[in-house]
Amino acid sequence: MPPAETARIVDTAKENPAQPIGGVVEGQTLADHVLRLIRSAIVKGDIAPGSKISEPELARAYGISRGPLREALHRLEGQRLLVRVPHAGARVVSLNRGELSELYQIRESLEGMACRLAAERMVPEQIEALRGVLREHERDAAFQAGSGYYQQEGDYDFHYRIVQGSGNRMLIRLLCDELYQLARMYRIQYSATPDRPARAFAEHHRILDAIAEGDGELSEMLMRRHIRASRLNIERQISQETQT
Repeated sequence: MPPAETARIVDTAKENPAQPIGGVVEGQTLADHVLRLIRSAIVKGDIAPGSKISEPELARAYGISRGPLREALHRLEGQRLLVRVPHAGARVVSLNRGELSELYQIRESLEGMACRLAAERMVPEQIEALRGVLREHERDAAFQAGSGYYQQEGDYDFHYRIVQGSGNRMLIRLLCDELYQLARMYRIQYSATPDRPARAFAEHHRILDAIAEGDGELSEMLMRRHIRASRLNIERQISQETQT
């Protein structure tokens, strides 16, 4: 791993004083702690796609032994953020255009289904909580500046909450566990296109209104359109990058 990338990893670890290098917050193991730090750096692009992972340099950067680090890296492989290359070790995942398109096609189909189920199953309290998530998104400084969309994970993520609201355990496992961080990585790294944050926010509101009305068919259609629009936006950006 180049020195500049190692420095970025260390800086990322220092950003949150509640989680200092080599320390853990209550209820976390050391492997949990390092997993979260490295995962955040990968998802946000601080460790670039395709970067080679050096265990000795990461161990020095975080001040930990190789055992907890290897456990964290193994779990990152399970979350599809790292891949093992024969005779080359671990690297940060880097999807090509075709693979990224396939990921979004999967999301379009499965999240559309989850949205239909959420419209049938979410109770008023869950729907109001989802409206609260969108209000939180609207207050985000980056969103108000038009420079990006709110990108917190888990219960603060509009898509995550809808999948949870579907009540389908297999969909939840696929979309909130196995593919979640990989999809989130590309959502974050391609979310800053001019006008896309405002459009995505408006699309989220229309989806939520359809869920609140209990209209599963409309909810599914709107979610599929929303994710398709995101895929086309990414494909346009990739085309522009390859032309420059």
